[in-house]
Amino acid sequence: MIRLAAALVLLTAGAASAQDTRRPSHCIAVADAAPGLEYLHKASFREPVAEYNVRISYIAHASFLIQTPGGLNAVTDFTGFIGNTTLIPDVVTMNHAHDTHWTPNPDPAIPHALPGWGPFGVGIDHHLDLGEMLVRNVSTDIRSQFGGREDNGNSIFVFEVEGLCIGHLGHLHHEPNDQQYAALGRLDVVMVPVDGGYTMELPSMIRVVQRLKSSVVIPMHWFSGRSLEFFLDGISKDFAIDRRTDSSIEVSLRDLPSRPTVVVLQPSWLRDTE
Repeated sequence: MIRLAAALVLLTAGAASAQDTRRPSHCIAVADAAPGLEYLHKASFREPVAEYNVRISYIAHASFLIQTPGGLNAVTDFTGFIGNTTLIPDVVTMNHAHDTHWTPNPDPAIPHALPGWGPFGVGIDHHLDLGEMLVRNVSTDIRSQFGGREDNGNSIFVFEVEGLCIGHLGHLHHEPNDQQYAALGRLDVVMVPVDGGYTMELPSMIRVVQRLKSSVVIPMHWFSGRSLEFFLDGISKDFAIDRRTDSSIEVSLRDLPSRPTVVVLQPSWLRDTE
């Protein structure tokens, strides 16, 4: 009995320690009270991230840099090039619908390079706990060559950090089913492809965004202002539109806007010197 009690104490202490490392998120259990978002001053990606915040920088196409107060750096849809910088991300995620979303030769100095696909039709399952950040994925299908379909060939990656749930839809080719929506849970922030054709037609993508009910939506994967404007026009009845000249924002669990908001960022390659 004494040994059992001691073991329980150790397990409880270990769980508390792990929880202290990463602020608990509510991705799966949707909270009644909405989490918060605040915009801070423009900062270089080399500057420290404020406590309780997450910095999201739009690099190009579908690539974003996600940074934490503790100094973790994650890059989405990593192609091997993120700009004129010596930054080595701690983790990169990739999807292979097109070569603009992945690289077959990620820098071996990157500790964690996560492909969004596995063997053809099988998919892959990631659950990477970096302490301050948890990275997981939900597999979806993609179109394969000659009009076919590759089951589970794409991934929606979710980053749980500072209590926030940040989702990147990747090269999404279909509306998720109920099981996939359930696996995603609530996404406070979501990056959404709005090209209108290479991924999904805009009415379908807008339905996905409306169902996710994310507090902050960041458009990506737009090749001209035309598809972006079509997306903004189609969603403006339900979402506020916030057009910004900056490439990055910092988000936190403090004060979300009362109305879900689409935040338009301008892509910009990373540079060590401004």
